Amino acid sequence: MKILIVCNNSAGLERFRGKLIQSLIEKEHDIVLVIPKSEKDTEIQAQRRIKTLGCKLIQVPMERRGMNPVKDISLFLAYRKHIEEQKPDYVITYTIKPNIYAGLECRLKKIPYVANITGLGTAFQKSGVLKKIVTVMYKFSLGRAKVIFFENRENRNSMVDMGIVDEKHTHVLHGAGVDLCHFKYENYPQNDSEIRFLFIGRVMKEKGIHELFTAMKMLQNDKEKCCLHIVGSFEEDYSKEIEQYQKEGWLNYHGVQNDVRPFISNSHCVVLPSWHEGMANTNLEGAATGRPLITSNIAGCKEAVIKNVSGFLCESQNAESLYKKMKDFIALPYEYRRKMGQEGRKWMEETFDKEKVVEETITIMGV
Repeated sequence: MKILIVCNNSAGLERFRGKLIQSLIEKEHDIVLVIPKSEKDTEIQAQRRIKTLGCKLIQVPMERRGMNPVKDISLFLAYRKHIEEQKPDYVITYTIKPNIYAGLECRLKKIPYVANITGLGTAFQKSGVLKKIVTVMYKFSLGRAKVIFFENRENRNSMVDMGIVDEKHTHVLHGAGVDLCHFKYENYPQNDSEIRFLFIGRVMKEKGIHELFTAMKMLQNDKEKCCLHIVGSFEEDYSKEIEQYQKEGWLNYHGVQNDVRPFISNSHCVVLPSWHEGMANTNLEGAATGRPLITSNIAGCKEAVIKNVSGFLCESQNAESLYKKMKDFIALPYEYRRKMGQEGRKWMEETFDKEKVVEETITIMGV
C-alpha cells in the first residue's frame, strides 16, 4: 500500500511520528512524505534522517502560520498535484493546513484518509471571522475522513459540540506518546543550592513565555535561588528580553538543540505554562526522564501530571499562579522533589508509552 503523509514540520514529524513511519515501513508500505520547503538547518537535517528510513520526500512551499488566500490556494493546488501524481492508497495528515487542504483533495478524489488534530490552535481560541472560516473548512474537509485522531478529549468534545466532526468517527490517543527507551529515567540532580527550571519549546506568547518571565522576576525579587534555562527557537521576537535577563544572571538561552535530553537531565523541574496544546510532548519527555512538571491546568498539559504527586498545575495565562507553584516547588524538600520525578516516570510508563500509541494508531487506521 502506498501511504502519503502530509505535515507542516519535518523536525516535528521525525521527533514525534518517526516510530509510526518506521512501523509502517516495516509492514512493507511505501511511504511518501509531503513536507514544507525550509532552509532551516534543523529541518534539513531532519529531512535527511527521515529519508534514510526509506521514505520518498516531496517539498512544497508553505507558511505554517496565518491565512493568506493566495498562498493557501497555492498550497492546495500543490497538494492536488502531488496526490494526483502519487496516486496514494491512503493519506495521513497532521496539523491544520494539511488537514484542511490535503483532506479536501482526498475527499474530492475519494481517497481514504485520516486526520490528526494536534491541537485546536489560535483560530479556535477567539471568536470572530477566522474561527467561522476555519470551522466551515474543517467541517467540509473532515467530513469523509475514515477517522479523526485527537490528542485529548476536550479538543475532541469541542469539535463534536461545534458540529465539525461526528464523534463516531473520532479516536483519542495519548498524544504521540513518548519513547521510553530514548528518554530514559535519569537520576535526579544533586541537592544543589540553586533550582534549575527548564522551558523547552517555541519562544512565543501562547507558550506562556511572558508569564514565565514575570514569575521568574517575582522569584528573583524574593531572593529565591533559582534560574531558568530555555531551549527552543524564536517564534516571536523576545531577543531583547532574553538578552536583558541573561545579563541579570538568572536566564540561560540555549537556542535550538537536536538533543534536549542533557538539558532535561540537568534540570530540577520542567515548566510549560502554555495557553493551549494538543498534547505537550515537552511534558511527556520531562516526566519520562524523571523530572517534576509545572504546567498549565488545561487540556493537553494536565494529562501529563498526577496533580501534586508528579508535579503542579497552574492557571493558564496567570503569572501569579505560576509564580506561586514555582515558589512552592523551590520550598519542597529534596527527597520530595526526587520522588515527584519518579512518580512522573511511572505515569509515563503506564499511560504514554510510544510503542503502545503507535500500535493503537495502526490498529485504528486498519493498515
